[in-house]
Amino acid sequence: MFWHVSDDSVRSAKLCYCPLIVQWNVNFILVSFTLLFSAHGSDIIHGTKAPENSMHYMASVQNKKGEHVCGGFLINEDFVVSAAHCNDSPTHVVLGKHNLKNGNHQKIKIENKTIHENYQQVGLGNDIMLIKLSEKVKLCHGVEIIQIPHAEINLKENQVCQVAGWGKTETHGKPVDELMVVNVSVITSKNCEEQWPGLPANVICAGGYNTTKGFCQGDSGGPLVCHGFAVGVVSFNYYKNCTYPDKPNIYTDISKYRKWIDEVLRKKLIQCQMK
Repeated sequence: MFWHVSDDSVRSAKLCYCPLIVQWNVNFILVSFTLLFSAHGSDIIHGTKAPENSMHYMASVQNKKGEHVCGGFLINEDFVVSAAHCNDSPTHVVLGKHNLKNGNHQKIKIENKTIHENYQQVGLGNDIMLIKLSEKVKLCHGVEIIQIPHAEINLKENQVCQVAGWGKTETHGKPVDELMVVNVSVITSKNCEEQWPGLPANVICAGGYNTTKGFCQGDSGGPLVCHGFAVGVVSFNYYKNCTYPDKPNIYTDISKYRKWIDEVLRKKLIQCQMK
């Protein structure tokens, strides 16, 4: 845990006010991906404790027992983005503190969840979910939103971004209560596809792949942050292996889903106005 991330590199949008091919190949890819990847809630390997004055958009998606299930991030006052494969058991979201054992935070029930209509299972793409909160969060109490790309983006090879989350810091380790963050480098689609035959469309590859940095089990759904924007959603890694063999970490590319996100938010707004 020795990689430092500057405050500037994780700036967020502050709103401060208070009141595969042929059938045989398809089957082969389905089986291969099922055997080789896993991410249900990944966390941070070889990272460092996130500074208290940073990443206030981070959300812990939890179950009815108050256990951390997945990560997420706040994109407006009542919506959190997470991964579709995190849909199993979450009941509420916790925001406002990097330490999950600290009681001074906002705990808000989940009103409903919207999974992308083309999602089938993790590893086949479209691994994104919008969580509608039962009430608006109170901004400026250690809680901020983060911007998402307004249009499709093209990240550069070796561009340095950040991924953060709670959970294991080694393959067979124990979850942690403190939010951890680490720098990861972007990997080109060509190189990534060579390592992941049958890689789904609309993903970003960063971390893992001949490095010791990236995510592990404990924080799927968390953001990949580049230049202050949440550009990716943690999706899956290589067979729960956090020692990082030659397989990149995979994120859902948020910019490819901006139109879908806007449509979901618009429909929810109309529904609220009709109540």
